[in-house]
Amino acid sequence: MPFFRKLETDTDFSDDFHGTEGPIICHRFKRETWLPAQTGFYNACIDAGFPIVEDLNAPDAHGVGPFPCNNPDGIRWSTNVGYLSQARHRLNLTIRANCMAHRLLFDGKRVTGVDVESGGERFIAEADQIVLSSGTIANPQLLMLSGVGPADHLQEMGIPVVHDLPGVGRNFSDHPLIFITASVHDHVDLDGLAPRIQVGLRYTATGSERPNDMMMWMQSFASERINRGGDRMEPLGIRITGSIYLAASKGRITLTSSDPYVQPFLDYHLLEDPEDRRRMREVVRMAVDTFNHPELVAMVKERTEPLDSDLESDDALDAWMLREVTTGQHLTSTCRMGPASDPMNVVDQRGRVHGIDGLRVADASVMPDTVRANTNVTTMMIGERIADYIRRCRHVRVLDAQTHRIYHRI
Repeated sequence: MPFFRKLETDTDFSDDFHGTEGPIICHRFKRETWLPAQTGFYNACIDAGFPIVEDLNAPDAHGVGPFPCNNPDGIRWSTNVGYLSQARHRLNLTIRANCMAHRLLFDGKRVTGVDVESGGERFIAEADQIVLSSGTIANPQLLMLSGVGPADHLQEMGIPVVHDLPGVGRNFSDHPLIFITASVHDHVDLDGLAPRIQVGLRYTATGSERPNDMMMWMQSFASERINRGGDRMEPLGIRITGSIYLAASKGRITLTSSDPYVQPFLDYHLLEDPEDRRRMREVVRMAVDTFNHPELVAMVKERTEPLDSDLESDDALDAWMLREVTTGQHLTSTCRMGPASDPMNVVDQRGRVHGIDGLRVADASVMPDTVRANTNVTTMMIGERIADYIRRCRHVRVLDAQTHRIYHRI
């Protein structure tokens, strides 16, 4: 919690769970600014019996309320804006753009550097300690290209094994999404530049052993899912998104080539677990019922997805969901944190890779499971926490070195 508070400036709350002096801005849209679809969704959830929650970032928050956002004035407050903009002047910081890490370099089982390409230049970046923050996809890819990962897979790809670590690329987790879409009447203004999401509902699926495992929200502007090369997004209407925020299904990332420029294979396994399909069926049917609320009926011309035929049975709905489910782009856990006694764990609580010296991982890939929230801020917190570990470790080593010198002077 101290590291969440350290990175945040929450413009609405100031207590033990919210920061007020951090580089990342958090705000909530005021109720008077909510678009009609957002207000309709909010009232539909209340009429369905869900409680009002003013702060979805509060511990165990359950119900419907304004989404915490980090886009004040429509600008996404990224780490580039919040962190790098304040640090670019530092003489001990070098930033190289468009870098491709080919592989890690080893002396035995100690990492000594990284083989990097940037702007056509190939060079070695050496350091006493290397920190990987390449993300949930690229981290396991780079580890495996370097010989750290499941030995059988590395041998299959013709890569010499430096260290057999079966969990690399496993436990691939995400927030699967499903879209329940409706066209709207001509009088409804679809502004693609207006805030799409202002209100959300967090709840526990019926019969679930995982509290607060589901999210549902309204999007005030729905466009074609894939931009097919046009200059603008064509509005389709509005949509309710349902998502499992603590999915049971786990995927895997594997190499397709020993060339770092070749994309690895992403096997999501979305909705593979029957419990995930059961929970997703429930949220789809909830969303369909939500569109029947009077405030939304006044806006909606017709529901376009799913069709009535898709709702006739569990089997029909499963078929539609398996066809339409998509990634929440909240990918995590392919370098899972946990004790070395479990072969599926990759790093310890300080981000250090099991069995390898001089190497840490610090991003969403180390999460033991996907958090029940957007992963953005938690990923920043991981960076802050592991940076603090490194800083403390270096401080101890400097003290040890100074003591050692003093001892010899005596």
